[in-house]
Amino acid sequence: MTKLDVLRRYLLPCVSPPTNPTAASPSTGPVSKKRLSTSLRDDIDVQDSASSSASSSEATSFAAAVDSDSDYLSVATQPPRPSKTMVIGTLFGRRKGHVWFCVQHDRLSVKPLLLLELSIATSQLVHEMGSGLVRVALECPTRPELKSCLLRSVPVWTMFCNGRKLGFAVRRSAKDETRVMLKKLESMTVGAGVLPSGSGSGEADSDEVMYMRANYEHVVGSSDSESFHLINPDANSAQELSIFLLRTSA
Repeated sequence: MTKLDVLRRYLLPCVSPPTNPTAASPSTGPVSKKRLSTSLRDDIDVQDSASSSASSSEATSFAAAVDSDSDYLSVATQPPRPSKTMVIGTLFGRRKGHVWFCVQHDRLSVKPLLLLELSIATSQLVHEMGSGLVRVALECPTRPELKSCLLRSVPVWTMFCNGRKLGFAVRRSAKDETRVMLKKLESMTVGAGVLPSGSGSGEADSDEVMYMRANYEHVVGSSDSESFHLINPDANSAQELSIFLLRTSA
């Protein structure tokens, strides 16, 4: 080995510092480097999770909006509920005559909302009421001249009582005799009894007038359907009375 080789061997490390990174910084541990593919994959996962949560939130909001719209549409498309009001109804008639039905807004009104002369005899109605269930159906066909008028303005009805046809019912205007009778009963809301002869009922004053007065629930189902349901003050009584006005197809 020549002198030049000896000098190069011993002096070169002193002039040129070592290039080993671990030797240059022995106190620092190995630096963990993240591969680019892993970093990109992590970023994509984060973006995917964010977009999926946003999409889920949007889907939930859309579903809620659809449900809300569906509820609104279902409410908007539902048919209107029947209207219900309270009226006073009076069934009256002479013992040997037939029955009338009078409807008033209140007991002080002497102008009836509806006054019908029924074809059923007073004695027969009393017998039907003894069975505990009375259903009177008054029907009129849907004729062109009656289609546009109010249901309570129909002049003539076909009458059925508990399923049996019993002739006709006729709409009447209140006469003086009827107004006198209503005037005598204006202090009464619920009750039944007999008025002496001469009280007036639209017929000749030759007999006593029997009457039954009570509150009725007036239900307007549509322009072709109305009904009056007696509200019995005695909750234990099984007696029920309903009168239906129906406009049927011809």
